[in-house]
Amino acid sequence: MTWDVRMRNNMFRRLPVEQATGRLYGGRHRLRVVYRTRDLIVLGLGVMIGSGIFKISGEQAATTAGPSVIISFLIAGGVCLLAALSYAELSSIVPVAGSAYSFSYVAFGEIWAWVVGWALVLELLLAASVVARAWSLYATQALADFAVPVPSWLAGIIGQEKGFDLFAFGILVLLITMLATGSRMSLRSLWFMVMAKLIVIGLVVATGLKFFHAGNLTPFVPPARPAPDGATTVLDAVLGAVTGSKPEVFGIWGVFAAAPAIAFAYIGFDLIATASEETDDAPRKVPRGMLTSLAIAVVLYVAVAVAMVGMVSTDRLDPAKPLLATAFGLVGADSMGKIIDVGAVLALTTVILVVLISLTRVVFSMSRDGLLPRPIAGMSRYRVPSRATLVAGGAAVVMSQTINVLTLEQMVVIGTLFAFLFVSAAVLALRRDRPDLHRPFRVPAAPVTAAATILATGWLMLNLKVQTWGYFAVWMAVGIVIYLVYGRRKSQMKLLLDAPPPERPAAARTQAPPPGVAPFDGSFAGPGQGGGFPAPPPGPYGAGPRPNVPAPESPYPTGRYSVGRRPSGPYDREPYERAPYEREARAQGGPGQGRYARDDAAEPSADPYALDPGVPNPFASGPHPTGRYSAEQFGSNPYEGGRYGTGPHTRDPYVQEPYVQEPYEDEREEPPYPGGRHRR
Repeated sequence: MTWDVRMRNNMFRRLPVEQATGRLYGGRHRLRVVYRTRDLIVLGLGVMIGSGIFKISGEQAATTAGPSVIISFLIAGGVCLLAALSYAELSSIVPVAGSAYSFSYVAFGEIWAWVVGWALVLELLLAASVVARAWSLYATQALADFAVPVPSWLAGIIGQEKGFDLFAFGILVLLITMLATGSRMSLRSLWFMVMAKLIVIGLVVATGLKFFHAGNLTPFVPPARPAPDGATTVLDAVLGAVTGSKPEVFGIWGVFAAAPAIAFAYIGFDLIATASEETDDAPRKVPRGMLTSLAIAVVLYVAVAVAMVGMVSTDRLDPAKPLLATAFGLVGADSMGKIIDVGAVLALTTVILVVLISLTRVVFSMSRDGLLPRPIAGMSRYRVPSRATLVAGGAAVVMSQTINVLTLEQMVVIGTLFAFLFVSAAVLALRRDRPDLHRPFRVPAAPVTAAATILATGWLMLNLKVQTWGYFAVWMAVGIVIYLVYGRRKSQMKLLLDAPPPERPAAARTQAPPPGVAPFDGSFAGPGQGGGFPAPPPGPYGAGPRPNVPAPESPYPTGRYSVGRRPSGPYDREPYERAPYEREARAQGGPGQGRYARDDAAEPSADPYALDPGVPNPFASGPHPTGRYSAEQFGSNPYEGGRYGTGPHTRDPYVQEPYVQEPYEDEREEPPYPGGRHRR
């Protein structure tokens, strides 16, 4: 192994783009192609429209930013749009299921790919668990609003914020089963639920604007107030250490502090990249679906936020209750609360479904690369990664039932923003290292856009709580240990680089030359005798032609039988009778005269099909001198005399009567079709 290969085959080994997307490595065409552009848009809306509209928007307005939460949504949406441009370009280059994990593998190397993939696992596991708990709370609230009686034994195990929750457990198990069996119902159900969500959102915006009052927007940026204990962000800690200031909420800092939590609502556009292997013409359709769905989501979020904060003052909102339904209840539109409950249940169902799809694809990609146990990447008969679905889904079920996940929402955000950083940097790295790659989508002003994305993402991460950063550091440390113990040794890239190169098969030497070719005599040493093919070692006659040694006669020098070896006897005549025009030419004086004469015609000196002397004719038929039936027995024409006698059938049926005019093609009678129009 060369020094270059030793340097490459370490933790920083990169996955070539051609290998990531090719059949050799299993990148493309392993999963069933099911998505089109409109399906990708629905996929993005299914995950982005949900928790942000029905939970986080009101929560952040009541606790952190006030009416200026509208600006927080725009800031978070702008940062996500910048990141989406980077995702779009890399998805057009590396359309595989790993999303940011695969992009980092190609751009930076294996260890960084593992770090990003491990952060994605954290993000998606927690997102599925958190939203499942929120789904249980909204479902329980909907039952209460519709006055559905709940047995006492059931009331204690549904709608719980921590501990065992039957609704959260049931929705996760149901969706995992649908995905593991490759059910087409999942895509159709997604379409139905997303359309229902859009109808509910349209009703919310229209009804909220009816009760809109501009006075509820003042003050647009509420005065700053001290932040509650335990809510200190990293930026607050840094500024406090430098300037001695204390953390605050509301005010201008509250606007930026709310943006990272709101970014939780936009999780989804990046998950569209995990569907690349299942999308037809992914390099073009994935960027299109990603950007379109994100733009629609930003517009809808801002519209709902304007309607909500314009309906009721944020001072009257109780963060412990479903805020959007509460806002409609305060203005007397109680019926809208029931509609919102139904819409929220449908919306959160689609969020869980899409998050589970993305989680299984990331786990599938990491297992396929060997960084997780490779059997997890096995495909079922439904052509879906059923094992990855069961493993990842089982982990989400356990986490949702054993951890108070509702307190860890910002962990989802930090995992997402961490992936944004690497994706933006990967655009610059591949522009520098692989400018030759075909890019169906290109980030406009890539250096400026990528740098702005990195700065904005870093700012959002600094506005997360110190506690969130501590939990994230512990999670990443556990991931590094797993990689060093298992992934580094089992990596498929390591095995490929360690494998010896395949030996070139040596050409088989023939014992005898092909028919009609004389043996190689060593007289050719290559073009110009100075390069090309090396001359063989000289024999007893030197390197030139051998003197006085005739070239060996090939068994078939001029055809099947050699010239000049024509036998005599009863088989010495020509095997085929000459054509009639040759007989006529001979009768008129030889080959050079007559109607069919040729200037260069001459009698051949020998028959190339003659037999060797003493060799039996393989085409002879035995005792019959001229074939199976001799002319003496049946005459020269089987239709003349003999058994058939004379009469109207004595004419040769294959000889056309002279001067018989055949009917023209259009005058012939067409026979009826025997089997219908399409019968062959």
